[in-house]
Amino acid sequence: MKLLYKPLILTIIFSITILTQGCVSLNKPDSNAGSVALRQLVIAEPLAINFKSEIAIARLSEVINRVKITDEQKAQLFYDRGVLYDSVGLRSLARLDFTHALQLQPTLTDAYNFLGIHLTQLKEFSQAYEQFDSVLELSPGHEYAHLNRGIALYYGDRPQLAAQDFTSFHYKQSDDPYRLLWLYLAEFEVDPKLAKQNLRQRAELVDDRTWAKQVIYLFLDDISQKDFVNNLTVDLESTKALTDRLCEAYFYLGKYNQNQKNYGVAENFFKLSLSTNVYEFIEHRYARLELDLMRIKKAVDIKQADPS
Repeated sequence: MKLLYKPLILTIIFSITILTQGCVSLNKPDSNAGSVALRQLVIAEPLAINFKSEIAIARLSEVINRVKITDEQKAQLFYDRGVLYDSVGLRSLARLDFTHALQLQPTLTDAYNFLGIHLTQLKEFSQAYEQFDSVLELSPGHEYAHLNRGIALYYGDRPQLAAQDFTSFHYKQSDDPYRLLWLYLAEFEVDPKLAKQNLRQRAELVDDRTWAKQVIYLFLDDISQKDFVNNLTVDLESTKALTDRLCEAYFYLGKYNQNQKNYGVAENFFKLSLSTNVYEFIEHRYARLELDLMRIKKAVDIKQADPS
């Protein structure tokens, strides 16, 4: 699922730029239940960096450094460049730009939203909550702040509060399968049986022609991992469309296997999601966090098993 944000404001840039002139399969055997899916898995071709993004970053940098503009205009340009940095995976540079933008314009809600996302990825959950709270104070109708705060609460081990935010987000568009899936993931941490019942009921509103409905069927155990994988290439017309789909599919296969306690398989799927380089997708963003949290949990379990 692509993270939505306000369109880049390039009018300023172009008006003053003049002044500054395939598929392979994994054959490694695995005793876990997900091994069948892994052996038949479709592998994505990692997305290359879009040269247009690189050019836009260069132009924005030139404007920011060389043109006299108002603080409000400069804040917007810092934000726009931060979005571009984020879209090509340069997270630290993006955070710096979002911070600069807010120093110049403290009411720039989308910058708070992005900072909250990055702080979630860094496991700085309390600070992330504060950023999303700022968004909702400034713009109560900013629905994606509910999604992103819900994700921060989910990874911060507050699933009940996360479910409340996901419910608000789902209510705004109840036929969106991704909204439904994140709500399910939070509810699963509270009551797996009830979460599955709710998922089945809510799924009735999702169009059967939507690809992500297959992810819902997977979590409902209406289809096997093998069938899910076999359907990944259906109705696709480009390599990019395949890579985008696989980024999502790998992530949710990881979550599915994680819920089934097939942790080794889950790790492999999260790594495959990262390998797509679809930096703008929520699934790519949090695949690395999933891996970090799984490693932390594994280290804690080992220490508890052998305290000496």
